[in-house]
Amino acid sequence: MSNVGNSSNILWHKCSVEKADREQLLRQKGCVIWVTGLSGSGKSTLACALARGLHARGKLTYILDGDNVRHGLNSDLSFKAEDRAENIRRMGEVAKLFADAGVICIASLISPYRKDRELCRSLLKEGEFIEVFMDVPLSICESRDPKGLYKLARAGKIRGFTGIDDPYEPPLSCEIVLEQKDGSCASPDRLAGRVISYLEEKGYLSPA
Repeated sequence: MSNVGNSSNILWHKCSVEKADREQLLRQKGCVIWVTGLSGSGKSTLACALARGLHARGKLTYILDGDNVRHGLNSDLSFKAEDRAENIRRMGEVAKLFADAGVICIASLISPYRKDRELCRSLLKEGEFIEVFMDVPLSICESRDPKGLYKLARAGKIRGFTGIDDPYEPPLSCEIVLEQKDGSCASPDRLAGRVISYLEEKGYLSPA
């Protein structure tokens, strides 16, 4: 029996069917692909292209999109600093469960602070957390402004918006960097292909 957080007298129940068994069944290795970057950098587009590419190879994926999860599990959270941190913590815990199920989990959200991303990395074993940084300049993201949020932030109608009046801390040593410079950008499928190549090279798409 143990105490964890605010929960007391709890016991971890171990089952004879473990992660390795599920990976063998799925013929892949469960992991978390954590896609981070500014709003408008193409995170969700990449996540969908990546899911399509892996599905075509017979691999099971699931996307945890920042906005989508706020429609349900995290609908009680605001965009205040403490709630944003809790949003990312919950996403990390759910992503961990998917990875343990043997699924390739694609988590797509701004996650602007390194400490929050590192916390999520620490939840998984070495090699199970793959950080993908969408390295797209603010000027390009703002010119896209798919949700009209930059315009609202510039007008002062949204406070604490990442990139405008709240910082984004780029990764210092992530696994994959996908850059866009000088107005040119590879197609989503090509960018997804780079991630898939990494997964193939590291053995994530092979039987466990």
